[in-house]
Amino acid sequence: MNRIIILVIILIVPVTNGLFGQSEMFDLKNQVSFQSGHNFGEDATGLLGLRYIPELRITGSLKNDRSIDAEVSINSYANFYYVNNKLDEYNWKTKPYRIWIRYSTPRLELRAGLQKINFGSASILRPLMWFDKIDYRDPLQLTDGVYGLLGRYYSQQNINIWLWTLYGNEKTKGWEVAPTRKNSAEYGGRFQIPLFTGEMAVSYHYRQADYSAFYIMQPEITDPYFTNQLMAVDGKWDIGPGIWFEYTYKKNDEENILFEKSEHYLNIGMDYTFGMGNGLNISTEYFRYEGKISNNYSVMAMNYPLGLMNRVVMAVYYNWDTSDWYRFLSLQHNTDYWTFNLMTYWNPEDAAIYGSADSRNIMAGKGLQFMAVLNF
Repeated sequence: MNRIIILVIILIVPVTNGLFGQSEMFDLKNQVSFQSGHNFGEDATGLLGLRYIPELRITGSLKNDRSIDAEVSINSYANFYYVNNKLDEYNWKTKPYRIWIRYSTPRLELRAGLQKINFGSASILRPLMWFDKIDYRDPLQLTDGVYGLLGRYYSQQNINIWLWTLYGNEKTKGWEVAPTRKNSAEYGGRFQIPLFTGEMAVSYHYRQADYSAFYIMQPEITDPYFTNQLMAVDGKWDIGPGIWFEYTYKKNDEENILFEKSEHYLNIGMDYTFGMGNGLNISTEYFRYEGKISNNYSVMAMNYPLGLMNRVVMAVYYNWDTSDWYRFLSLQHNTDYWTFNLMTYWNPEDAAIYGSADSRNIMAGKGLQFMAVLNF
């Protein structure tokens, strides 16, 4: 993988030099973060983590209001997990985070490579979380990208048309429980129009998924590859408070006998900033998943700036089906280069709201976390 990264850099830099001449601009940013955490369970568990994300951006202008830009960034991290003050597990990895190149005109954008693709109206529990795994509570808002080609067209009437095709993404993403079949392409699109004081959109995605891990005990199933189709509608409006909804209908292959033929994801939300002090923003969402099981969540989040340098964020989730509470509180302090976050949480021991690629669920149970982030 490191060879791929080096190859992409070798290819991108000469290409952009040739296209831009003297008008190219190189911008290198770095983010270093340190994280420590302690969980107050029966076995006192702890976490020490270090992460480094360098990001190189190359931008420049072409003739006739056209431009081309590129990004290469790497995610390097090491995590050490402790149980009762003894090292229990550790892992480290360096992997591509973003590697893409984009061609833009005033109305059209084409972006190819490893990139983040996300859209929709909801902000906390998102039915349209198809290609990312962003946790609302994560100060860094980290998520792996997807390999693919994305095209976006913007009309003079503010109509947006998205088309994408993905290839080589063999890990689960979004709400997926099964990875995409190897050497198979995914494709989809989105059509978004302005409506009254906001906008509304419809989206579609198709893929073949590999369910072999679910059919291990059924050897008679020799071809455990089944299709998934995602169809969604969402909208957002400003009527004083902001209001929105998202709905995703997932159609599963009829031959996939271990799963329901259809799954439903719904979010209805609202937010408003009250003119109290520095401005108190409160948002609330109702989320419902219905498949073989059902999950109903209500969420309320509060965001309040304590002057220019400090901020407090609080979120409370309630699961109506299990009667479980999820509580999160964060205090944030910002300087020119540093951001410090002190976080506390009180969740069920088997808490799992968002999908995670980590080997440990560090937000389960009760605990404290501290994160220092340096951007330069």
